[in-house]
Amino acid sequence: MFSDFVQFVHEIYDSDGYIPLHAPRFHGKEKSYVLEAIESTFVSSVGQYVDKFEQDIAKYTGAEFAVATVSGTSALHIALLMSGVSAGDEVITQPLTFVATCNAVSYCGAEPVFVDVEMATLGIDPDSLEQFLNEKTEVRDDGKCWNKLTNKIISAYVPVHNFGHPSQLPAISNLCRHYNITVVEDAAESLGSFFAGRHTGTFGSMGIFSFNGNKIITTGGGGMIVTNDEKLAKRAKHRSTTSKIPHPWLFVHDEVGYNYRLPNINAALGCAQLELIEEFVEKKRVLADTYFHWFEKYGYEMIREPVESRANYWFNGVLMRDRTERDEFLEFTNKNNVMTRPAWTPMHTLAMYKNCFRTELPTTEWLEDRIVNIPSSVPA
Repeated sequence: MFSDFVQFVHEIYDSDGYIPLHAPRFHGKEKSYVLEAIESTFVSSVGQYVDKFEQDIAKYTGAEFAVATVSGTSALHIALLMSGVSAGDEVITQPLTFVATCNAVSYCGAEPVFVDVEMATLGIDPDSLEQFLNEKTEVRDDGKCWNKLTNKIISAYVPVHNFGHPSQLPAISNLCRHYNITVVEDAAESLGSFFAGRHTGTFGSMGIFSFNGNKIITTGGGGMIVTNDEKLAKRAKHRSTTSKIPHPWLFVHDEVGYNYRLPNINAALGCAQLELIEEFVEKKRVLADTYFHWFEKYGYEMIREPVESRANYWFNGVLMRDRTERDEFLEFTNKNNVMTRPAWTPMHTLAMYKNCFRTELPTTEWLEDRIVNIPSSVPA
């Protein structure tokens, strides 16, 4: 199967050369928009394309407001701060995610709490979350949710839409609302993904997206916060612009801020890329079906979009039979010019997060042994 797969991928991408995991596609107005930004001389954090990109993302996702940032990680950091996450708090999230999710929690001085994922969505299992909240937490007289074992406030929950597959947001949001826990969505990978007709990132108080070079659309490096709360949006923009009070010439800052604003030149690229988003999603969904039918013949299971969802299939994932086969597949494909990768090393096994509070994590550990991400670029 390994050799047949390598040949199949080369046929899909019509190339005998190296096939990356996810390369960007530029065939729209990228060059003309970027050139216009350069000629305007507004290439940094102020310019018409920053405003336009924010407006376009808000319109596409159905959010009321959007705030552009220099990366998805910075977007999540600001969103957590705006949601009241403070030093010493705990934030519930999942161990199957990219490290940036937990790093943003750490930037706030808080610690992640790891709850197991479910097979169907690769997001947190609502049953596991409910069991954890019922057995290990309580809402005290201050109205806050406390971890009874660590005696720390649980101030937020960060669901992750892994590989572009939406998590079970309605069920989980209802749980968090009951325990007064703010939901901040890590939708970094899921632009173009919907659950029950609603775009990811718009279920919580705030959501974030990433436009890194390997995402479905890219600004080179960039992120976005979306929210329906005007006050939160204004605060996020202020804190991400070094907390500078507008003035014709004076430099007055009213609190500690961050230099997190997206440059205009990057936003210009993003505006052109966003015009292609539905084309990209459609082609990636066709690619996912193509892979599904190919692996089905060999008796392998692909990770498919959850019920009631439209996934963007940012990364396609196939399940190997065990870790040994996973590693053999990774070695063979990478030696033969087809880039493949395992899922991220689970967060609870990394040195800086290994002592964080966690539930039992059997599904996460099972998936780690088997998931392989395969080339998922938009076919030419």
